[in-house]
Amino acid sequence: MTVAHHPNDFDAVVVGAGFAGLYMLHRLRSAGLRARVVEAASGPGGTWFWNRYPGARCDIESMQYSYQFSTALEQEWNWSERYASQPEILKYVEHVIERFQLSDDIQFNTRVKSAVYDESAARWTVTTASGEILTSQFCIMATGCLSSTNLPDFKGLDAFKGPQYHTGQWPSDGVDFTGKRVAVIGTGSSAVQSIPLIAEQAAELLVFQRTPNYSIPAFNAPLSEDERNRIKANYGALREAGKQQILAYDIEYNPQLAANASPAEIRAECEKRWRLGGLYFYGAFADMLIDEKVNRTVADFVREKIREKVSDPTVADLLTPQAIFGCKRICADTNYFETFNRANVKLIDVSEIPIAGMTALGVQVGDQEYAVDAIVFATGFDAMTGSLNRIDIRGKSGEKLVDKWSAGPRTYLGLSTAGFPNLFTISGPGSPSVLTCMITSIEQHVEFIGDCIDHMRTAGLREIEPTVEAEEAWVSHVNDVAASTLFNSCNSWYLGANVPGKKRIFMPYIGFPPYVEKCNEVVANGYEGFTLSAA
Repeated sequence: MTVAHHPNDFDAVVVGAGFAGLYMLHRLRSAGLRARVVEAASGPGGTWFWNRYPGARCDIESMQYSYQFSTALEQEWNWSERYASQPEILKYVEHVIERFQLSDDIQFNTRVKSAVYDESAARWTVTTASGEILTSQFCIMATGCLSSTNLPDFKGLDAFKGPQYHTGQWPSDGVDFTGKRVAVIGTGSSAVQSIPLIAEQAAELLVFQRTPNYSIPAFNAPLSEDERNRIKANYGALREAGKQQILAYDIEYNPQLAANASPAEIRAECEKRWRLGGLYFYGAFADMLIDEKVNRTVADFVREKIREKVSDPTVADLLTPQAIFGCKRICADTNYFETFNRANVKLIDVSEIPIAGMTALGVQVGDQEYAVDAIVFATGFDAMTGSLNRIDIRGKSGEKLVDKWSAGPRTYLGLSTAGFPNLFTISGPGSPSVLTCMITSIEQHVEFIGDCIDHMRTAGLREIEPTVEAEEAWVSHVNDVAASTLFNSCNSWYLGANVPGKKRIFMPYIGFPPYVEKCNEVVANGYEGFTLSAA
């Protein structure tokens, strides 16, 4: 007998069509479930849809920043560069959708307004901004960790007469800065990537910097066919090696303690890491983010390299960070520091005298007004929780998620939160997420969620949610692990410190292998820490 379904009733609704949402959809459909992905943007890709700013590219090598659930997909796709650009990543996403025939179950231009749990029916009601209602047993948030833009509440934002752009919401048809006087506010990752290219176009570029960032040359280059084939011939071993490392991808991890190494050995390892480029410094020494003395030695090496790149000693001083190396995500650049040697680029330090606001003509700093034709805000994201908090999510007894998380996010394994049955968060706070190769973490989460749903269907279960005790223990553990490192020692977006008024709490979990081990243990013990109830 054929079972009739209301067209808007599903087994699962997935919010977001980035890497997480797409693989979740594939996993659900492979299990025979009716699923719908809803996406606010007009196309797929998540953060890679929105971040179209000049120079946008991944800081993890393309051969590792890709799905590994399909061997055929790994073998057939050919990345053109060591570090994939935003347009190429989008082409890859579109290829995945076509290859696995996902498009029929993705609904674009659909922003989710609310998700409310009906306890009597054990179902979620998802309401879109247009008023459409979808219901499902499971609601899976694949909203991304870096998709909710952060724009500081500068005074006079509406006063400026020229165009304003945010790197996280870049126009799809690009921006021509030829002959313009341009201000870039911020010197984080998106600024580090975009500033060199904007400087090539603009008549004059003013960079407003509050805090300098560490950046290592990416040494990006085309990938030859021979190099691709060499990696593909042993792809499985590369992937497995990555999963055994703290960041979930192969950074040529060095287990040696720098505290036990000679100055010459430390110098040689740092030189090696500099030549490798990008984020490989995270694998330099096992104690680099634990021992402050060791960290200072490595940081001094990087500071020395930065100073060698900048001609003006005063500018070099301003561009050289003094913070703990690596407690903010290290940037990977192409000619970032060298750009400040250009005659048309000026660095403006706003660490002591902050930006007062925008004027009709430009940017006000103290008594000085800087007249510009356009302003670029490279001010980052409301990371980890921003996208979730912008949706009205209500669990049992109508409790709002934003209220529950008002003192900081509370989850079990970063996957779910007590009081919100059948709600899953992919790469949620309390999971390794942004401290890893995101796609590897995403796949691990999707597979955990998919296996959990399979188990519930087989066992005739209708609800799953973590216990308060398990959640409290996990939050405490996440904090304890962070406290044993140097990650808590600077104002990073890992703690939400870039968003005024946001509760400071270290959100990601440090360490991919122990996290996976914990998840496997939870499953082996009958979903320990969760309450499962029968239909």
